Amino acid sequence: MENSENIIQAESIYLDNAATTKPSDTVTKAVSLCMAECYGNPSSLHKLGLQAQSRIDQARKIIANSLGTDPECILFTSGATESNNLAIRGSAGTYGRRKKHIITSAVEHASVRNTINKLEEQGYTITRIFPDQNGHFQAQDFVNAVTDQTFLISMMLTENETGRILPVGSVFRKIKKKYPGIITHCDAVQAYMKIPVKINALQADMLSISSHKIHGVKGVGALYVRKGIRLEPILTGGSQEKSIRPGTESVPLICGFGQAVADMQDSIETRLHNAASNREYLLQLLADMQDISINSDTDPAGESSPYILNFSVKNIRSEIMLHYLESKGIYVSSGSACSKGAKSGVLSAYRIPDRVADCAIRVSFSEHTTERELLALTEAIRKGQESLIHTK
Repeated sequence: MENSENIIQAESIYLDNAATTKPSDTVTKAVSLCMAECYGNPSSLHKLGLQAQSRIDQARKIIANSLGTDPECILFTSGATESNNLAIRGSAGTYGRRKKHIITSAVEHASVRNTINKLEEQGYTITRIFPDQNGHFQAQDFVNAVTDQTFLISMMLTENETGRILPVGSVFRKIKKKYPGIITHCDAVQAYMKIPVKINALQADMLSISSHKIHGVKGVGALYVRKGIRLEPILTGGSQEKSIRPGTESVPLICGFGQAVADMQDSIETRLHNAASNREYLLQLLADMQDISINSDTDPAGESSPYILNFSVKNIRSEIMLHYLESKGIYVSSGSACSKGAKSGVLSAYRIPDRVADCAIRVSFSEHTTERELLALTEAIRKGQESLIHTK
């Protein structure tokens, strides 16, 4: 077996793909080509403008096809944070004028959580649904929370810190059957292009996705909006994106987004299988180590994305182990990148004690992750346990 220390010294090992992914070669080429040859403003009526608009239309069709929907329902944004804000604030501006109740999960990404918190400060009533004692969300809990004042339910599909998959399809179907007027929104950023995501299966009125989580580039995302759903714009300006998201579209970034989706949409099942193999291999390696606890769901009764595994190394705070691994050329996360090291409310929602959560490490895979890299990771953690605890 190759010496893991040699692996560490020879190359960087990137295991933080839930934070962002490395843009693929085909994406960077598509972006560069578009910047060089398709630099017209897509709102201009001359040839260069029409060429730019054609590139946007092509990307819109690719993304719509991947979700099983109409291209007219896809709005381009600057990223998932804007998509989530537009979905929540935009629906509050129309449907929330008379009704003031929102239902959400207790484990949402900051771009949903903090947006809803801000609406709460403005007088909206929020019901946050927590997982049960086994760490699983029960669909009926969301349905039972509905009142005659509920206008919106927003919940993520794949939770970004532990990889748990929430029962969005089951919840939204039950809600739509009993309360068809309630608007349903799903943050599908960590699920899109990793597990099958189809609009009709989820019964989502709105759905947020991002480019840089799927080997596209940062600065572009999209929001699916079902026909007939009315959103109040959160920006004012021109008539781009149906006047719902004004501002000149970033043609190169959108082209890169479309290219990333085109590259990945026929290989979801293959990549899913590979990720599951990597996750199982890492779990086996960790099981042979001392003072490791798993924070992700490994219960067969639950559902988890194989792309994320969260665990804690006893008595070593997350940021200390993170920087130790970084010194060895291994890149992981201590949780959501957007939290910038702040204490995780997500792990608390799963009843993980603070002393364990403070030591949490998130490993997130891509199709490029290898067992060789995971072996190097665990050997580096062993050495870190010996070194860091000894010098404390």
